[in-house]
Amino acid sequence: MKVLGINCSPRKGGNTEILIKEVFKALEKEGIKTELFQIGGQKVNGCVACMKCRKEADGICHKNNDLINKGIKKMLKADAIIIGSPVYNADLTADAKAFLEVSSYALGGAGRPLRHKPGAAVIAVRRAGAIHAFDSINHFFLVNEMIIPGSSYWNIGIGREKGEVLKDEEGMRTMKVLGENMAWLLKKIKTKVKR
Repeated sequence: MKVLGINCSPRKGGNTEILIKEVFKALEKEGIKTELFQIGGQKVNGCVACMKCRKEADGICHKNNDLINKGIKKMLKADAIIIGSPVYNADLTADAKAFLEVSSYALGGAGRPLRHKPGAAVIAVRRAGAIHAFDSINHFFLVNEMIIPGSSYWNIGIGREKGEVLKDEEGMRTMKVLGENMAWLLKKIKTKVKR
């Protein structure tokens, strides 16, 4: 089994990545492979409503979104998905928004192939807007008919400067529990599928 973590923060090695990797630690402890995929800070474009993905029904964007298409392919191969974003102006990053809207629309035209995969949002925040950003990512999971595992609190870590989130004990504990719960869910799903 493999879990894909998508980092929508432009800061590599920043708080969002630290939080995702804390979830990974719990997953890896349960024998589940992990992969981090960087979206933030790279060339991604939002949806321009060309409708080609819907016409082709192939689950990819046809408007020079190579990085998003690579992310879509990785999501299709993964058993579960974590999408992380810092909070900018009380919302997701622009890169996260572009990734979610393009991939969701393209995959919707291909019959929602992420259906029944677990998906979890992870949010790094300095002060406000965390729940809004958390909800925005969860909307992606819900419209794609995915399963959202819970944790001991909302999947949010507080910190501004790189590494500051490590001081948020509750946030780090929440990531650990999220990883444990996602591992449990993945094992239940895989057991059920084998029957």
